[in-house]
Amino acid sequence: MPTIPSFITRYFGKEEPKPPPISTKTAVCLLVIYTVIYVAPFYLSPRTRPSPTLTRDAPSVIRARIASVSLSCVVCSLITFLILTSSGRATTAEALHALGYWPIGLVETFKCLSLTAVLFAGPLYEYLVIDEGWRDWLALQPVSKVFNEWTRWRNIAAGPYTEEVLFRSASVPLMLAAQTPVTTTIFLSPLIFGLAHLHHAYEFRVTHPNVPFATVILRSVVQLSYTTLFGAYATFLFLRTGSVLAVFVVHAFCNCMGLPRVWGRVYPDEGVLDNSTGKVFRPSIAWTVAYYVLLFAGAVGWYRNVGPLTDSSIALVSIDI
Repeated sequence: MPTIPSFITRYFGKEEPKPPPISTKTAVCLLVIYTVIYVAPFYLSPRTRPSPTLTRDAPSVIRARIASVSLSCVVCSLITFLILTSSGRATTAEALHALGYWPIGLVETFKCLSLTAVLFAGPLYEYLVIDEGWRDWLALQPVSKVFNEWTRWRNIAAGPYTEEVLFRSASVPLMLAAQTPVTTTIFLSPLIFGLAHLHHAYEFRVTHPNVPFATVILRSVVQLSYTTLFGAYATFLFLRTGSVLAVFVVHAFCNCMGLPRVWGRVYPDEGVLDNSTGKVFRPSIAWTVAYYVLLFAGAVGWYRNVGPLTDSSIALVSIDI
């Protein structure tokens, strides 16, 4: 059984009950304020504000935004730390534990990444085997691209890390301190995480004015659904492991993989070359069958292992699975 931080058990009334330092309503308001602190600076400066001639993928915009969100994360984390330690409710060590910084959770990180990789068994098969992505990894190309391309650095490193620091590390402990039910914490706080991505709709509209408005709305609904669902998963992992490193690595991995394919045939984008005839053809349907079998098997494997692979002695709360 995981050992729950003593200050959290006090908040939940299991040991020397103490009144919570904030209410759930206040915690939710703080989460909204944190989101504003994270997103609003993007539009306060012409260096970070997209326009028809300046997209969010411009290197100068990415650099400025990374600097902005890094400062936002420091401010919001400090606010949460001060709330947790107010009036001696939690020690510095307990607060750092609640924020997910200590213990680091290297074992938890490996287990959570393995669990998520099982869920993506089908997409991994498509990328590594069918698209021969293993060749790129042998040459360490994906790693070099992260450090050499600003968009990849944002999508794989800076974006996932700052989002997890803000929406998990700085936000979830507030919900726990407010004695918010765990289920509510898992499904409510990620909704705010999903809403934080809606500004992408405005930016897409600005830089793609000719795209039909209905398409922009549909694109935003899909993104809201996916980010909210992922946010619930990340919050669950954070509560079960107590490690911000674990959720960051999982977030980065999911950004690499994208949404899994759920329909259509599977074959290399460029087809397969028949060396004897010099013609390009589509491979056997067996490739597609193997993909969907792995996709289903991965979902089953994830379901069966979600408990064992997220069990941790540094968990923030005990969740029965």
